Amino acid sequence: MPEIVIVVALVCVVAMLAVGAAVLLRARDVLERIVALDLLTVICVMLLALLSYLREVSYYLDAALALAALSFVATLAAVKSDGGGGPFR
Repeated sequence: MPEIVIVVALVCVVAMLAVGAAVLLRARDVLERIVALDLLTVICVMLLALLSYLREVSYYLDAALALAALSFVATLAAVKSDGGGGPFR
């Protein structure tokens, strides 16, 4: 029974991934694109976590944690550089 719930959740996450890609394509300015890319990475982290549970392997969860940390740092650097002056100002 839990596998059915996980598969339904995977379908929902893939649908959210498609909606996030549409939001990214329709974004007008840089900050909207940054937020849309952050949304896509959060959805990818959810997808990796669900796959880790479904397939019972831990390296998907490791990849999800690494992607979340990288996304956090990249979002901070992108917002900082968009504010003017560069990422290390």
